[in-house]
Amino acid sequence: MRRKGQALVAAATALVLVTAACGSDDDGDDGASDTTAPAVQESIGEGEGALSVLAWPYYAEDGTQDPNYDWVSAFEEETGCDTTVKYFATSDEAYTLFSSGDYDVVSASGDSSMRSVADGDAAAINTDLIDTYGDLAPFLVEQANNSLDGTVYGVPHGWGANVLQYNTEVVDPAPTSWGAVFDPDSPYAGKIAAYDGPIYIADAAVYLMATQPDLEITNPYALDQEQFDAAIDLLKEQSGDLSEYWSDYVAYEDNFRSGSTVLGTSWQVITNTLQADDPPTPVDAVLPEEGSTAWADNWMIYEGTEHPNCAYEWINYITSPSVQATQTSTYGEAPANLSACSETIEGVDMAAHCEQYHADDADYFEQLWYWTTPTKQCLDGRTDVECMDYAQWVAAWTEVKG
Repeated sequence: MRRKGQALVAAATALVLVTAACGSDDDGDDGASDTTAPAVQESIGEGEGALSVLAWPYYAEDGTQDPNYDWVSAFEEETGCDTTVKYFATSDEAYTLFSSGDYDVVSASGDSSMRSVADGDAAAINTDLIDTYGDLAPFLVEQANNSLDGTVYGVPHGWGANVLQYNTEVVDPAPTSWGAVFDPDSPYAGKIAAYDGPIYIADAAVYLMATQPDLEITNPYALDQEQFDAAIDLLKEQSGDLSEYWSDYVAYEDNFRSGSTVLGTSWQVITNTLQADDPPTPVDAVLPEEGSTAWADNWMIYEGTEHPNCAYEWINYITSPSVQATQTSTYGEAPANLSACSETIEGVDMAAHCEQYHADDADYFEQLWYWTTPTKQCLDGRTDVECMDYAQWVAAWTEVKG
């Protein structure tokens, strides 16, 4: 997830297909969308002996990067599925690699997952074969970032909100609104950061939802031309005040340490890391009053994989309570499996971890807009206007950054 990547032509093609896949709410005789449910695997048989995993760093650790982090080896011993792992750095990279057919499963974020569905690269999932499905947070399952027309294509893994981080010794008073990063007269101009990716357009839309009600934005991923133009204008105005568009969160942490950046969008794990410095970097984070965007990752299986049984075994394993507790506390995110919050992990208070990351906080969830791929068919249900699709978001983002 979590930074701008390549594959713009592929993205444009995929989003045309997403629009078609979403069908239409019209009852005209020009052809209704095909609602026939795709075939799903009916049972898990003997493992095929191999599995190729495409994942965000620290989602499928096998001890290679750090011997202290290894939950893949136990999966291999338990299932006999010899597992290889490829890490990716951006959602666009994940989308491109997954489309190659070289990987059996991927931990896809909401800004790439439905592109894979539109391309036919993601297999429909039989949730009856997912042992943990009933323990997953209800607000994560069967959402727009993992399901279509009642068919599930992704099993939730973990999630986090995009929060507003600030230097507590410099930024005074403490910010409570996204207006702090969009204020054209900000006293912190030149030291403000924004996330680097087309999906950041939705952050501007969230702010406009609250501050320009005449635009009538009801979903930050469903923007018609007028709404989209307003968001792009806001981002262009903001660009002159920025110190950076960040994508590498390690470099972003260093810029907060040095003081070259004192205010910007962030993740809770970044704030925690900086606060754990010795001595602590003086930062804190807040969920602004307008709410925020958020990311939620889902495990998806490649359509036509040669290792479907190992793929299902992997999803059952990686979403199990104990593994979820280990992985999400290592990465710094809320586990999708709420039973993980009751697990005992050496050196980790999982109950406190889940509270800090709002794993089972419905009120917090209600303030968030999870990353979802924009399509021409408006995701807010409007049928009398066309919305801007992801390819148009990509083109506009390139223009914003110059």
